Amino acid sequence: MNATGKNRAELTVRGIIIGIVITLVFTAANVYAGLKAALTFSTSIPAAVISMAILRSFKDATIQENNIVQTVASAAGTLSSIIFVLPGLIMIGYWTDFPFWTSFWICALGGILGVMYSIPLRRALVTNSDLPYPEGVACAEVLKVGSGSSGDVASNVEQGRAGLMAVLWGSIVSAVFPLIIETQIFASDLAQNFRIGKKGGVSGYDFSLSFLLLGIGHLVGLSVGLAMLVGLLIGWGWGVPHYSALAQDFTTPVAALARSAWSGKVRYIGAGAIGVSAIWTLVKLAKPLLSGLAGAMAASRARKSGKADTLPITERDIPIGIVGAVTLICMVPIGWLLGSFGSSSGLGAHLPTLIIGGVVYIFLMSFFVSAVCGYMAGLIGSSNSPLSGIGILVVIGAALLLVFGLKSYVTPDTSKALIAFALFTTAVVFNVAAIANNNLQDLKTGQLVDATPWKQQVALVIGVLAGAVVIPPVLDLMNHTYGFAGAPGTDPSRVLPAPQAGLISSLAKGVIAGDIDWSLIGIGAGIGAAIVLVDEILARTTKHMRIPPLAVGLGIYLPTSATLMIVVGAVVGWFYDKQADRTAKPEVAKQFGVLLASGLIVGEGIIQVVISVIKSLSTSPTPLALVGPGFETAGIVLGSVTFVALTFILYRWVLRMSPARPA
Repeated sequence: MNATGKNRAELTVRGIIIGIVITLVFTAANVYAGLKAALTFSTSIPAAVISMAILRSFKDATIQENNIVQTVASAAGTLSSIIFVLPGLIMIGYWTDFPFWTSFWICALGGILGVMYSIPLRRALVTNSDLPYPEGVACAEVLKVGSGSSGDVASNVEQGRAGLMAVLWGSIVSAVFPLIIETQIFASDLAQNFRIGKKGGVSGYDFSLSFLLLGIGHLVGLSVGLAMLVGLLIGWGWGVPHYSALAQDFTTPVAALARSAWSGKVRYIGAGAIGVSAIWTLVKLAKPLLSGLAGAMAASRARKSGKADTLPITERDIPIGIVGAVTLICMVPIGWLLGSFGSSSGLGAHLPTLIIGGVVYIFLMSFFVSAVCGYMAGLIGSSNSPLSGIGILVVIGAALLLVFGLKSYVTPDTSKALIAFALFTTAVVFNVAAIANNNLQDLKTGQLVDATPWKQQVALVIGVLAGAVVIPPVLDLMNHTYGFAGAPGTDPSRVLPAPQAGLISSLAKGVIAGDIDWSLIGIGAGIGAAIVLVDEILARTTKHMRIPPLAVGLGIYLPTSATLMIVVGAVVGWFYDKQADRTAKPEVAKQFGVLLASGLIVGEGIIQVVISVIKSLSTSPTPLALVGPGFETAGIVLGSVTFVALTFILYRWVLRMSPARPA
């Protein structure tokens, strides 16, 4: 391959087709994962492994072509972030289903804007930054091992096969386990609520027996896992007991009382903590952002002067002039979407205000949120993107603007329309920030494998369009099969929690109705400020110990069913890595662990879509059940023991596949 990279396969038709197919499957899996676990996962690594397995049969396949496949497929892990907002329109009773074209254009336009925003951010947060980008680096290492780009070729091919087996068996186990749970032979979780003291306070825990959550915990790492544990202890060790005790309620069932204290009080404290953490991150980014914009302008001047070939191949972005033009062009249909939504919601008399204000807000807020999320992706990985938390700031900002700019000019019966418009605007911002966040992770991978940035950016636009096609029907399937917590007419025993969508919609409702408890958000802001201070002290006094403030905020406002198993996964991953350090090739062994965790995530995510289809076609809420009432205790024992045993067996097996240290 020459220095310019002109003779290598990179942005190819076959690579794009493979990437699109993977995108369609992983997007469906990620939508379910996000609605259940409140966290989406990065699909880059499993997509890279699958791509290598397919492209290995082509003699001219390159590591850069495999990188394009994972870049296209990574849209699955990002566009699905729309689930953190869009179900809110169902929850408030504004929508009863997800209109395909409206939902499609929200995803597509927001995603394309996200690609454009990532271009100046790349220089600030990738090229001129020492951020670790854990998932981007891991994906690059997987690509290198699979392509045999270094070291002994036969050894690398064997390692590539072993990595593929890790993903495959992780996927199989994590897919079969939920199927057995649906038969009710295994329980789905190990949970208990209890009273604390004599004042009526309650608390509880819920270990969800989910390999998906375990895998997410492995990928986000020990620092994030422990930070979420800190947040969980604040929320369920102090918040829930404190506020439930204030109610002095000794008649309501303990579980219901705990849920009420968490959803009505503690989540808002988490919102305040997340908000302060996001603002602090944005402040820290000001200098590198200005430097990145200056670098993009310098590259543009080099092209215009005919010196484009002097730029290193890893520094060739889509020209900044095209970036600006595409950004402005996208604002036109976004304005049309806002106008159409406003007209259909009864706000037609105020369309100029809604359209102009909405477009300006989306344009500015999207860039700022993209910068914050990109920074956090570089720090802790896109699987633990703080997008859902930062969305709290976005929806509060949108709702406040509607209150100050429009509420006094409309009748009280339009309050639902104002809430819906705030959610609609936030949904667009979510997609912009999500894609920018993920693209930076991909661009870090590309930098490490000598890829061409502009080709990756084009590939991601293609992935955005593919993902935007599949999200609306999958959301509709989930809505009609399970429903979302708090939505009118749903069965509470079957609903998907979709906690971020519930929180964000309740925040919009509270701001516009004027009944939001700002004191709770203030308490959370104080906690967030304290965590930021502690994190900064740790950064200056220790080498590795950190406590990411946004992760603490997530731990406060997520239910224990979505956090405890992630913490367990983080500890399991840390322990596995310690054992991997004793092998002959520690980094290879750790890669196998990452691939196993990716398989655990993908398998359960995909099978849950299949289960959703089965349930949607059945009149029974438990169409796969093989046992009835009275088996609950046995199910808890069988499920818990089997889960622990399978976790031990899988990690032990993967570790033994690693090259042994010679005696």
